[in-house]
Amino acid sequence: MSKLTDVPKRILIGRALRSDRLGETLLPKRIALPVFASDPLSSVAYAPGEVLLVLSIAGVSAYHFSPWIAVAVVVLMFTVVASYRQNVHAYPSGGGDYEVATTNLGPRAGLTVASALLVDYVLTVAVSIASGIENLGSAVPFVVEHKTVCAVAVIVLLTLMNLRGVKESGKLFAIPTYVFVSGVFIMIVWGAFRGLVLGDTMRAPTAQFHIEAEHQGLAGFALVFLLLRAFSSGCAALTGVEAISNGVPAFRKPKSKNAATTLAMMGLLAVTMFCGIIVLALVTDVRMAENPATDLLRNGSPVGSGYVQNPVITQVAEAVFGKGSFLFIVLAAATALVLFLAANTAYNGFPVLGSILAQDRYLPRQLHTRGDRLAFSNGIVLLAGAATFLVWIYGADSTRLIQLYIVGVFVSFTLSQTGMVRHWNRHLATETDPAKRRHMIRSRAINTFGAFFTGLVLVVVLATKFTHGAWVALLGMMIFYATMTAIRRHYDRVAAEIAAPEGPSDDSVRPSRVHSVLLISKIHRPTLRALAYAKLMRSDTLEALTVNVDPAETKALREEWERRGIDVPLKVLDSPYREVTRPVIEYVKSLRRESPRDAVSVIIPEYVVGHWYEHLLHNQSALRLKGRLLFTPGVMVTSVPYQLQSSEAAKQRARKRQEWSAPGSVRRGPATERAKEHSGRE
Repeated sequence: MSKLTDVPKRILIGRALRSDRLGETLLPKRIALPVFASDPLSSVAYAPGEVLLVLSIAGVSAYHFSPWIAVAVVVLMFTVVASYRQNVHAYPSGGGDYEVATTNLGPRAGLTVASALLVDYVLTVAVSIASGIENLGSAVPFVVEHKTVCAVAVIVLLTLMNLRGVKESGKLFAIPTYVFVSGVFIMIVWGAFRGLVLGDTMRAPTAQFHIEAEHQGLAGFALVFLLLRAFSSGCAALTGVEAISNGVPAFRKPKSKNAATTLAMMGLLAVTMFCGIIVLALVTDVRMAENPATDLLRNGSPVGSGYVQNPVITQVAEAVFGKGSFLFIVLAAATALVLFLAANTAYNGFPVLGSILAQDRYLPRQLHTRGDRLAFSNGIVLLAGAATFLVWIYGADSTRLIQLYIVGVFVSFTLSQTGMVRHWNRHLATETDPAKRRHMIRSRAINTFGAFFTGLVLVVVLATKFTHGAWVALLGMMIFYATMTAIRRHYDRVAAEIAAPEGPSDDSVRPSRVHSVLLISKIHRPTLRALAYAKLMRSDTLEALTVNVDPAETKALREEWERRGIDVPLKVLDSPYREVTRPVIEYVKSLRRESPRDAVSVIIPEYVVGHWYEHLLHNQSALRLKGRLLFTPGVMVTSVPYQLQSSEAAKQRARKRQEWSAPGSVRRGPATERAKEHSGRE
């Protein structure tokens, strides 16, 4: 079984890496950008469309507000980027928002931030995959017809790619991300050249459509609420910004400087693409509607349920490049692919944050360990499982999923920036160097504005999206918070219970005597080996114990015991109900009651088999006994193994596996020779 699972594992995720090769997996800025910023960069594929969809409620006349909404999103993006540049310099260990909030606002604030980020990372995967499936489905009908299955398949594929390691997955993701960014910039530049220099009239495929406004002539508070809702939808462009501050340890040295530079590059690219697509959408007269079947009119009639509403970026590309042109096809393919890869931001943020939380005992410790490829494999698998569950529950519908989005990220933004303000206040109280004080005051001003602005946006998001599904994200945050609190309490309780006392205690006092009990069912080689071992232990008292389930077998055992002249007393426990476990447990407990200061050592002979199915046929009574005896204080359980021939065959198979050359290892030489060469170099 080990070989059957090991070979596919090596083919899928590659050979295991030594711990001392961790430095080779660190990322340069050119790879870190697509790894950590693919989410905010790819959001320009759907964030402009979300803005226009909300504004369409008031009709085409409301579209003229979209540039002002874009400006607000740009200001917010630059504010968040500038704020997080302070974070990565002040807290380069990779804790990001969680570390900032915990250090400056307390454990509860830190746990709130962690809960928000974990929920947002799961949603990032679900929304990105669902959106990519829908984009791909416009060209491949099969994908739309089976979009849930296809979305789950993409999640599995991304999981395998990330299990190969951060650096390898980054190289795979870099090309499509850079193709997408280049394609969008070419579209913006070529569209500006055609419109401003050539004077061409570019028309989107929906330019001739009319939008049937759901609410005509909105004004006053209703209009303000609509604009705020459109702004909150456009803020989807900011999701994933915090991943860089959480992933600082993955950068090459100087880590903080490289992370800050990558943040600035990401912010500049994202806002330029976002604004460019919004402007081109207005110039080309793109029409979008929340309910296109009824609200989009062609020649005065609804387009009907058969109409497929393409994303804004696709419509703009068709207007600028021409439908079916080479650049249009390249950009369309890159857009669909980069939306899938946008989930990679979460695949790099979630496991790192999970590792830090596990180190702080808020999550299971297994999340802190690295896998074969030096990636946090358990965190990657947990993220994939949670995202798969969401995709299945919501049927891979991005319109429903996106309503849950961005709540968590703005909770973390706000608490993180508030924590940074306290960080600078604490350092200013002790700093006397005028130059450093000026730098701290400037940084505090940036974080103060960031905390105020992101807090305001959080209120807007909650007010405008709560009834549309944001409450589910809040519920998820509460579940994560409660779960992590319970895990921490458990670890704290266990740590307090097992802490070694300074003075003498019952655990350090030597037992008065050791009473050994050898469990037997019949006399055979395993029994004789266990008996020899038990005698070697030189216990104060040694006795053999059997349970009378079948009187004839018990009589034969007693006669054989006496015939062999074994100088160990044999005790027989009656079991009228043919139970084995209960009589043994009761007998051991009675020994403890009679002599509480004595230690009882229970010795159990066991077979060692070589096939998985043989485990089902042997050792079942021993397993049940060991499981029950674990809960009996003062009792030690010792297994004495006896290797059957099938176990020897398994040992030979293991030896062959060590000598087996993995695919591609011929050029590296056999495994044994490589080990010798490596030890020689050391």
